[in-house]
Amino acid sequence: MYPLLTKTHEAFREQVRAFSEKEIKPVAADLDERAVFSNDLTNKMFDEGYLRITTPEEYGGMGMDTLSYIIAVEEIARVDGSQAATVAAHNSLGQAPILAYGTDAQKKQFLPMLTAEKKLWAFGLTEPNAGSDSNNTETTAVLENGNWVINGKKIYITNAASEMAGGVTVQAVTGERGHGMKELSVILVPRDTQGYSCEVIDSKMMWRAADTGRIMFDNVKVPEEYILGERGKGSRIMLATLDGGRLSIAAMGLGLAQGAFEMAMEYAGKRVQFGKPIRSFQANSFKLADMALKIELARNLLYKACWLKDNKQPFGKEAAMAKLYTSEISREIANESLQIHGAHGLMKENPIERFYRDQRILEIGEGTSEILRLVIARHLGIR
Repeated sequence: MYPLLTKTHEAFREQVRAFSEKEIKPVAADLDERAVFSNDLTNKMFDEGYLRITTPEEYGGMGMDTLSYIIAVEEIARVDGSQAATVAAHNSLGQAPILAYGTDAQKKQFLPMLTAEKKLWAFGLTEPNAGSDSNNTETTAVLENGNWVINGKKIYITNAASEMAGGVTVQAVTGERGHGMKELSVILVPRDTQGYSCEVIDSKMMWRAADTGRIMFDNVKVPEEYILGERGKGSRIMLATLDGGRLSIAAMGLGLAQGAFEMAMEYAGKRVQFGKPIRSFQANSFKLADMALKIELARNLLYKACWLKDNKQPFGKEAAMAKLYTSEISREIANESLQIHGAHGLMKENPIERFYRDQRILEIGEGTSEILRLVIARHLGIR
C-alpha cells in the first residue's frame, strides 16, 4: 500500500480494475476502430458511480475523496483512454465548477441531472482562436431583459455532442474592463436551449471512442441567474477548475503508463529470440527498469497533489508538476513498450498501438507542456 492510501482506497482500486477488465477491455479496440462513443458503457460507468465520485450524496453523488476519484481514472486509463476521458471530463470539468462556485439553487437544479439522470456536462473554454490564450475568448454573452444572450462557438470539447450530453459551462465575454481588457464570465447553458447546436468531431488520432465536439451558440438565451460565480471572474474560475482537471489528466498518464508497462513486461517475457526471452537482454531489462522507476515517481507526485487538495492545501503547483511529468513519462513508456513489441506493436490488433496514439493528447489537453512549465515557473516566483 502507498502511505497516503487507506484500505478503502485499495478496495476501490480492485473494484474499478475488475470492472475495467470485464466491461471495458473486451470492447475498447472495437470502439476505437469504429470511433464510436458507447452509451451502454457510459451508463454502466454511471451505475458503478465513476461519473459522480466526488459529488456529495445529497446531489446523487458518491461523496468520495479526490484520491478515490484519481484511482478510478488511473485504473480505467490502464485499459482505455477514451473511457477515462469521459470520466475525467465529467467529474473534474463538468461537476466540479458547479460544486465549487454554484449557488444552492444551481446545485439543486443541475447536479442531480449530472448524476441520477445520467447526463454529461462539458467545459466550454477552448475556441478556434482561444487555446492556451484563454483570455482571447470571442464568444459573447449580452444581458438583455433578465437573460444572457450568447453567441459564438467552442471547439475540441469533451462530452459535448453525444445524445447523453446535457449542456456546458461556457466562458464568454460579458463586457469590457477598460484598457482594452475583456470582462470574462462563466454561464451554465443547458443543451435543450433554443439556438444551441453541436456536432461530433471525428477522424481523431486519439480518444476515438470519446465524445469530442463543437458547440455553436446562435442567440442562445438563458436566465441571468445561470451565471456561475461572480460576473467578471470567469477566467479565475476556469483556470482554478483546470488545476483540479490536471490531476485527472495526470491520472490518465499514470494509468496509460502502467498499462503500457504491463504489456511490455508480458510480451518481453514470452517473446524468445536467440534462445531466451527478450527481457533477459540487458537493453530491454534496462528499459523495463526505467519504466518502473518513472511510474513510481509519477504515482508519488500525483498522490501527494491529491492529498494536498483533500486536505484543503494549495495544490496548483503540484497539479501542474504531476500533469507535466506523467504526460511526458507516459509518452516515453508507450514509446519504449512499442519498441519492445517491435513490428507486432505497429498492428492495430495490438493494444499498445492504441496506447501510443492516445498518449499524445496528454501533453496538449488542459495545459500544454510548454504552458505548464510557465505555470510552475510562476509558482516559483519567476515572472
